[in-house]
Amino acid sequence: MAASMSAETPESPVGHSIQSPLDLFVIGGGINGAGIARDAAGRGLRVALCEKDDLAQGTSSRSGKLIHGGLRYLEYYEFRLVREALIEREVLLESAPHIIWPMRFLLPHSPADRPAWLIRLGLFLYDHLGGRKRLPGTRVVNLQSGIEGEPLHDQFIKGFEYSDCWVDDSRLVVLNALDASERGAAIMPRTAFEHAERVNNLWKITVECKHTGQRDFYARALVNAAGPWVNHVIDNIDGSSSTRSVRLVKGSHIVVKKFWQGEHAYLLQNADKRVIFVNPYEQHYALIGTTDIPHQGVPQSATVESSETDYLIKTVNRYFRKTLSADDIVYSYTGVRPLYDDDTENPSAVTRDYTFDLDSAENQAPLLSVFGGKITTFRKLAEQAMERIRPYIAHCESSWTSGQKLPGGDFPDADFEAFLQSVTAKYPWLDSRTARHLAHAFGTRIHRVIGSASNTDDLGKQFSEIFYAQEAVYLLQHEWAETADDILFRRSKHGLHMSDLQRRNFERWLSGYLATEQHAHPG
Repeated sequence: MAASMSAETPESPVGHSIQSPLDLFVIGGGINGAGIARDAAGRGLRVALCEKDDLAQGTSSRSGKLIHGGLRYLEYYEFRLVREALIEREVLLESAPHIIWPMRFLLPHSPADRPAWLIRLGLFLYDHLGGRKRLPGTRVVNLQSGIEGEPLHDQFIKGFEYSDCWVDDSRLVVLNALDASERGAAIMPRTAFEHAERVNNLWKITVECKHTGQRDFYARALVNAAGPWVNHVIDNIDGSSSTRSVRLVKGSHIVVKKFWQGEHAYLLQNADKRVIFVNPYEQHYALIGTTDIPHQGVPQSATVESSETDYLIKTVNRYFRKTLSADDIVYSYTGVRPLYDDDTENPSAVTRDYTFDLDSAENQAPLLSVFGGKITTFRKLAEQAMERIRPYIAHCESSWTSGQKLPGGDFPDADFEAFLQSVTAKYPWLDSRTARHLAHAFGTRIHRVIGSASNTDDLGKQFSEIFYAQEAVYLLQHEWAETADDILFRRSKHGLHMSDLQRRNFERWLSGYLATEQHAHPG
């Protein structure tokens, strides 16, 4: 058996030779799977990850794009989860300050929904549960003066302002995968998990790769981080079962033109006790969400329903002078959140916490399935997942990710504006919007993207005001991008700022590039 396994050493798509048996095989290329692969690779393990689509193509690119403690979870007594999330908020802000940054949120007080004393108590806990260090605390705001109250109806007199953080969610996934790859992990997007079985105390994992067809891998441990598909994966693992399951809850967002001054966001209370975020998005837009709708059927069948957009618009119109309608929507998306099913009837009350199911019969290779979770707690989830796996792999090192930078985040004091000044000084020929975009997207790795370019002509074909061919080539060669959507809507949000004609021009360029260039893979 050992001889046949040692022969199973195909070349990985990222340029690493996959030595068999692997220590760990991860199923799922969302934030939890990428985080676990990164953590495991940094512990000295031989790791591979497969994802049936693009990285972050499912739930992890369809979030509310916030790193936050979850203020409303305090009403459901989720104190441990909120505390962990608040602590992680500070950790992540330090680790990736180019794609994560502070944001102030204004909560207009609506006495009909929650009394002021309850909000004050919740915000007091929010300020103190997680050992807040860098972010400013809560303050009371007079909405009859100042820009915060200008766009609101006159009936809203008082508000509360507090801090959380914004995140580019899909780039967070890619940066975790990139860090994992650079630490030796094989990252295999567009590679679908098919089947797994235990063979001589190892997992034999069969996958179907879009480019190379069916392949088998052997691993000492298997992690199922398939998100909404976690139970589907369990059903395709011989001898595996679980009493746990996920509840699929659909969350939809709409994008409209921004209709207020300032960089602050709004948190709106609703009559059904839910809250809606209205956040500045991509300079000129507002991101509004989310809904909480039970989803039946396969996750990929989810679409934004008119009842959801009506719900979001109605909530916004209750607070703001600007009257929105469906005609104002320029973009929308929906994501299916795999919440751990705790038998709670109300979808909004279902826990956002996570749990693990460890299948580790005596002398059998372990299977760890991940249920639930939220983007803010992915690093801690990954760390705890590896602590569950660690006893089964003799050479697994200790935890390490706390305090470690993600790729591109290694600039002094996590001070993005100071870093941006250094970028503009080094590349004075870059216009300010392009410089800011590239600095946010790539951090200190902006120099790899720009390369030897000394003027905008050197950046190649220009597809929009801030989008040049050289960035697209970098994403194709180093970040697993293959399609127009990978580049325009996940690795970036260029597509939101481009006309139909510009997008078609880019698609034609991409088709030509792929036909004539054999682009490299990360590694």
